[in-house]
Amino acid sequence: MSYLPDVSILLTFTAAGLILTITPGPDMTLFLSKALTQGRKSGLASVLGATCGLIVHTVLAAVGVSALLAASDLAFTVLKIVGAAYLIWLAFQAIRNGSSLTVDPVSVPQQSFSRVWLQGLGVNILNPKIVVFFVTFLPQFVSASDPNATGKLLFLGTYFVALCLPVCVLMVLGASAFTKFLKSSPSFMRAFDWAFAGILGSFAFKLLMAQANN
Repeated sequence: MSYLPDVSILLTFTAAGLILTITPGPDMTLFLSKALTQGRKSGLASVLGATCGLIVHTVLAAVGVSALLAASDLAFTVLKIVGAAYLIWLAFQAIRNGSSLTVDPVSVPQQSFSRVWLQGLGVNILNPKIVVFFVTFLPQFVSASDPNATGKLLFLGTYFVALCLPVCVLMVLGASAFTKFLKSSPSFMRAFDWAFAGILGSFAFKLLMAQANN
């Protein structure tokens, strides 16, 4: 199918997606805190909200980037350069500051499923890590002259959603053990900091090389 990437690209995309998913951030903090303080149902509600946020990102990225492709090669080139610079900055921050996981164990009033879902949606849509992923990672898998760019972007975004959902659900179901593991294994999390920075750096380099070859 014309919108499917080749195997090597899909494997690279899968690795980046998994690293992004299991790197602590606002989404993970919300999932685990809701599961630990209000039960698995609330944790799953936040996961579903965040998943809907990913779908929003997918559609916006596909439409927005496709519009840039249609507008001019220059606009798409600027997006890649700015995206590469931001990825390098995020990689530096990951190494400098490291990952953080803040889960408040204090008991809080029980919230409705819909309210927690909305919190998950809001946290995901406003999460800069996810925004950067969709705005800078996805475009490098399409060509400025590809007539199937929109379909490819939608496929990759949907694939990312399918990749993240089961991982996040498992986090919620094993929230207590997972949280203890992260907090008791600083060397493990430091390795993920470097892996995350390495992937961001490699994608930034790929973006710049794509620009140089255009």
